[in-house]
Amino acid sequence: MGTPKPRILPWLVAMLDGGQLEGVAWLDERRTRFRIPWKHGLRQDAQVKDFGIFQAWAEASGAYIPGRDKPDLPTWKRNFRSALNRKEVLRLAEDQSKDPHDPHKVYEFVDPEARDSSQLDTSPETEEGSTSDAQEDILELLSDMALVPLPDDMAQGQYPQLLSPNLDNPILCPNPTPSENPLKLLLVPEEQWEFEVTAFYRGHQAFQQTIFCPGGLRLVSSEAGDRKLPGQPITLPDPGMCLTDQVVTEYVRRVLDSLGGGLALWQAGQRLCVRRWGHCHAFWAIGEELLPDCEHGHKGEVPKDVDSDVFDLRPFVTDLIAFMEGSGHSPRYTLWFCLGELWPQSQPWVKKLVMVKVVPTCLKALLNMARSGGASSLENTVDLHISNSQPLSLTSEQYKAYLQDLVEDMDF
Repeated sequence: MGTPKPRILPWLVAMLDGGQLEGVAWLDERRTRFRIPWKHGLRQDAQVKDFGIFQAWAEASGAYIPGRDKPDLPTWKRNFRSALNRKEVLRLAEDQSKDPHDPHKVYEFVDPEARDSSQLDTSPETEEGSTSDAQEDILELLSDMALVPLPDDMAQGQYPQLLSPNLDNPILCPNPTPSENPLKLLLVPEEQWEFEVTAFYRGHQAFQQTIFCPGGLRLVSSEAGDRKLPGQPITLPDPGMCLTDQVVTEYVRRVLDSLGGGLALWQAGQRLCVRRWGHCHAFWAIGEELLPDCEHGHKGEVPKDVDSDVFDLRPFVTDLIAFMEGSGHSPRYTLWFCLGELWPQSQPWVKKLVMVKVVPTCLKALLNMARSGGASSLENTVDLHISNSQPLSLTSEQYKAYLQDLVEDMDF
């Protein structure tokens, strides 16, 4: 007969009462609030003892049998957190996991009597987390991986291990010389984004250019607009170079001539912003790379002389994580602009005089990386290229971890 799986609340109360694990302790005399060490494996000062509570619960619950199973710190940590989150008698009171000196989380019993009745906890200890857990689960998996290029042997899954004097079994430890999460380059203000810009005149591709744009880009007519304005001017070509219909050519020229100072797009932290200086009205939407979202209409009109957000990186990364976990819906990242006319909701977009597509190449690369791993089992190795940074070879699990870490560090 096997030993029955313990309930986490009685087990945890026993751990707190016994003081067996460093940093796991009651915070008040009534024994209603307690702290759990919550150090990220990315930190250079991370040690085995910082993750003792996660391994202890993995062993107690039968999820990890020393000597038989491979140590899996991210999974231990994720399962422990999910088990606590499923208990209605507990709530997360404080999240100090990013404290540079003492990272931890504080939980508390919502009812003091719930602690003493924890022996009566008979709710099933399932492995499924709630929907709200899903996004955090992915980044917990990634949070303890190395943030530097891996040697060939490490790329095959042979991660460095650290033996604890108090534990007989090895546990995953961080790379001894971790660097910053490479995905965070996306949030560095001075890091220039690369954009692929494609212009269509009446459905004909008239222009395409991929360019790094310090300070953003600015779509202008052949006269290049006001060069004193911020953003790198991208001159849309004269329609006479690609169109034969003289009437259409004349109307396209009118649209371009009304651009004035131009239509500007630039990065501001985790967002992309737009603004127009000319008289030419512009409507925007986020659609597929090969097709604007005409069925659901535009997202908004680009305001004149006023900054406006058109893209937020955080929901994109959140949706990307969900996609990698099997949601089946890949996040969109392609910006479409309709210049000089209303959005093509009731007619094919190829009938519009001027449509401009803008693709942030780094976002396209992020999605391609997810797809290269199948966006399901994710066991392949992918090459990371963010802006003009050095390429990194990452496992798909490392990549997911970096995404979760990126979400957690965004200012939302």
